[in-house]
Amino acid sequence: MTSDFESRILRLAAEARKRRENRFRDDGNGPDGAGRTPEECATAAARDGLGPVVALYVEARTATEGVRFSQREMELLHRATNDWLSVYAACYGVDIDPDFTVREAAELLVDTHDVRETAALLTKVPK
Repeated sequence: MTSDFESRILRLAAEARKRRENRFRDDGNGPDGAGRTPEECATAAARDGLGPVVALYVEARTATEGVRFSQREMELLHRATNDWLSVYAACYGVDIDPDFTVREAAELLVDTHDVRETAALLTKVPK
């Protein structure tokens, strides 16, 4: 059984995978192809990528009626979290294969109140 969040999870996971697959483009424009500085690129990856994934998880977990994600939905959230963290690191030219849960990212976001700082702490990029 899937949750009411399934379509959003599928969309977020597909976008994350697409961005990760293109994270080391040779056009000199960085992972997002927008000709940004590493800092601008990283901020966009965290804010526009990781942020919505974590926000969906937090929204579901704090709903009045408890939301239970299917195993597949949790796998997609896990993959999307790590895809965006990989894109974030690629903004600085770092190739990583992170393995964090969306819950870990959400808990850290609650502590830091800053999605970019969350990405930096999880990936240790930039050093």
